[in-house]
Amino acid sequence: MEIKNIFVIGAGQMGSGIAHVFAVSGFNVCLHDLKSEFVERGLANIKKNLARLVEKGKMDQSAMDAALANIRPSTDVQNAKDADLIIEAAVENMAIKAKIFAELDGIIKENTIVASNTSSLPITEIAAVMSHPENFIGMHFFNPVPVMKLVEVIKGLATSPEVFNTIKDLAIKIGKEPVEVEDFPGFVGNRILLPMINEAVYTLYEGVASIEDIDAVMRLGMNHPMGPLQLADFIGLDTCLSIMETLHEGLGDSKYRPCPLLRKYVKAGWLGRKTGRGFYNYEK
Repeated sequence: MEIKNIFVIGAGQMGSGIAHVFAVSGFNVCLHDLKSEFVERGLANIKKNLARLVEKGKMDQSAMDAALANIRPSTDVQNAKDADLIIEAAVENMAIKAKIFAELDGIIKENTIVASNTSSLPITEIAAVMSHPENFIGMHFFNPVPVMKLVEVIKGLATSPEVFNTIKDLAIKIGKEPVEVEDFPGFVGNRILLPMINEAVYTLYEGVASIEDIDAVMRLGMNHPMGPLQLADFIGLDTCLSIMETLHEGLGDSKYRPCPLLRKYVKAGWLGRKTGRGFYNYEK
């Protein structure tokens, strides 16, 4: 199947990043969210990132203008009716995602490929709300999307080989490196990364070392570009907690139990950089 028209649901950090890479690669992109201000914020983020590339000499102005011309805003889900591929990048919540896809099911073309950017939720379960689960697949991008090369491509139980191959080839066309992953909680990236972050929170919780020193150990001793607590703030502590809960519930092993301190921070609204406060204070 030829993919020309992309409908991205969610204009936040991930959705706008996904729209960015497809628009730069010459695809027609419709960036959708519930409110126009959300879409406008996403478009402003794309413009800012493209302008930075122009300033650094990595893109010329005409390429930036062409990419922006490839994107149109949407607050009406009916705009999905002409899409060849839908990529959902909404909040990491099964009930919300299921509601989105159930609504889409009565709108989209019969052969439209539907992908979720979920970072941990089971593709097979999400696909079950669709009339054509064989057209459903996981396409997990990593943040920041324009920079990170990896895309985890996750087959659900019903995903057809044709759909899998189409998405794998498409990822290569937009400059990404697709990795085939089976449908297990957390897939590969987050199944390894989030327990490490959770263990770092436990290390803080138990008073083993300070926030700065825990991060310094991982940066200086393991050569990580940033420490796990700083990374948690970057991801969002609510997202970290949600993924750990998915791992704990889906795999049934106590080693995935979220740290009580992580729960406390989320309940306090200290979600990381997006709220100005997490393990670090960004309001200074």
